[in-house]
Amino acid sequence: MKIIKFALKLTTFLFISFIVVIIGLYTYAYLSPKLDLKASGSMYIYDSKEDLIYQGSSSNEWVNIEDISPYVLDAVVAVEDKNFYKHNGFDYLRIAKAMYLNIKNRSIVQGASTISQQYIKNLYLDFNQTWKRKIEEAFLTLELEVHYEKEDILEGYLNTINYGQGNLGIVNAAQYYFNKKAKDLSLEEAIILAGIPKNPSRYNPVANYDECIKRAWVVAKSMLNNNLLTQEEYDNLFKEKIQIYGENKDNNLQMLMYYQDAVLNELNGIKQIPSSLRESGGLKIYTTLDLNAQKNMEESILNNTDDNKIQVASVIVDPKTGAVKALTGGMNYTTSQYNRALNSKRQVGSTMKSFLYYAALENNLTMSSTFSSEPTTFNLANGKTYAPINASDVYGNKEITMAAAVAYSDNIYAIKTHLFLGLDKMIEVANRTGIKENLKEIASLPLGTSEINLLDYASGYTTFASGGYKRDLYFIEKIEDLDGNVLYEHKNEKDLVLNPNYTYILNEMLTSTSNSAFIDYTTPTAFPIAKKLTNKYAIKTGTTNTDYWIVGYNPDCLVMTWMGYDNNEAMNAKVRKSGRNAWADTIEAYLSDKETAWYETPENVVAVPLDAITGKTTNKSSKIALFYYLKGSEPGYTPEQYVSSETKKDGEKN
Repeated sequence: MKIIKFALKLTTFLFISFIVVIIGLYTYAYLSPKLDLKASGSMYIYDSKEDLIYQGSSSNEWVNIEDISPYVLDAVVAVEDKNFYKHNGFDYLRIAKAMYLNIKNRSIVQGASTISQQYIKNLYLDFNQTWKRKIEEAFLTLELEVHYEKEDILEGYLNTINYGQGNLGIVNAAQYYFNKKAKDLSLEEAIILAGIPKNPSRYNPVANYDECIKRAWVVAKSMLNNNLLTQEEYDNLFKEKIQIYGENKDNNLQMLMYYQDAVLNELNGIKQIPSSLRESGGLKIYTTLDLNAQKNMEESILNNTDDNKIQVASVIVDPKTGAVKALTGGMNYTTSQYNRALNSKRQVGSTMKSFLYYAALENNLTMSSTFSSEPTTFNLANGKTYAPINASDVYGNKEITMAAAVAYSDNIYAIKTHLFLGLDKMIEVANRTGIKENLKEIASLPLGTSEINLLDYASGYTTFASGGYKRDLYFIEKIEDLDGNVLYEHKNEKDLVLNPNYTYILNEMLTSTSNSAFIDYTTPTAFPIAKKLTNKYAIKTGTTNTDYWIVGYNPDCLVMTWMGYDNNEAMNAKVRKSGRNAWADTIEAYLSDKETAWYETPENVVAVPLDAITGKTTNKSSKIALFYYLKGSEPGYTPEQYVSSETKKDGEKN
């Protein structure tokens, strides 16, 4: 009996305490400053021509609830929060049911967020599942409920929710998908839009019409169950395919959102923009995006791939500034939001050799320096042995020049050079160019066995493309508030970290990969795309069992492309062909309307025509390639010759 009395007293105490706490929380919320709903979540992103490519909400785009189709209001409440008009921000019965189902199924199978909670999360919070974030959400939801009527909350929610394809708010969604005002949406159109926020990338009708309609039937069933539709109306839904206006828009790019990810990622690192402003919005962001380049890159990739499992990461950079003109982190953002350009690291293969050969040039080797290309087992300092092989196990079995080794991507030559120089030399060069990855001093490093992120890697190659100047890659040119006040402007800074003479020689040497003069016991790695190229490029390819890379550039453009499988499935020749052709079509399209030029030869660099393979003089014109040297290091050079030739030149001038 005492136990029962104690239990009753404890229950009464806990109940009263709960009521007191709830009253206290609502009182605190009521006394807190009123949230400004229409100023929150405003964000505009512009391309390099200052054309709008992504928009959030703002006060001048806000639509009043009476100007929204009643079908939309009914559909959203039915599918998202059927007790919206009855609860005070939290649906406790729904929470209890969700907890029961999640525990029963041992996984998250149902959520319990109300429209009020979702609205707060969209306006002010990130999506990290932390206790701190959940507590903030609860307090802000209470503030929202005590300061605003239900109609105000629903109005705000519909003006800020994500409807996919870069559309925030019912105004943008109605215009984009149906070319209508929000008040003119039909029943079927309203049901479609109400289904999108569950998964905007999957359920929007442009990305996947069939999945969108499946989701729409779920919305319609909720409306029927809540007496917001009659059985007759339900039975007559979607008898014919709904016309989607967004399919006809010129900028309907399936890879563009990867670029937007990169913009927002950079925004988070800009100290001049307070975190509160980044979270709440109110920003106009002017980017480096060349929308035409983005379109061409996407078309080039899609036109050259027919494998539905293959993935891609690619970037176009202006070497003169470091501005990123286009980017993709996957084949299709609607099916995979994982941004491989931003977040993944992959083995870079033989593209790593460019950093090795620059180090070699700095350490007195030349384009005509030779090593033997033959099967070799190396005895390493740690007592182990290392026996790399060439692609397809093909060797020259003779002395070849560094230029030929670059053309064929000869692994034996690379390892001999690496061990000859010392394991630290190419790492030092890579770090100097801006690569942040912590590279290890291992014998296989020139073969690209280390994993590097694409943007990190592209920053290193941009240093070669810019003539030796290190620049930070960037996406944001300028940020303003909604009143036009400039909050941030990018400052172009460059740091000369490489010798321009050796950088020029390296860039010339990398043209050997598409040069027919190097066709011998094997073919240069980029020769299969040589006929596509109308400009001169420094090119390097890289292949591992699971990754294909190609990077090429001239003074006006750098394009780096990776292709592979997320599950590290082995690649084949078809993937390599796809990657090469996608790269070639991308860079050629980008430069098609631009005047291009190659790098100006430095005064201290001279060119000598020699046999491409042996580095010696030859009468076979088809085998002749230009070899570039720092003056005084070319073959046959003597100080007397140099003085007499300079004297002759001076006499000719006079």
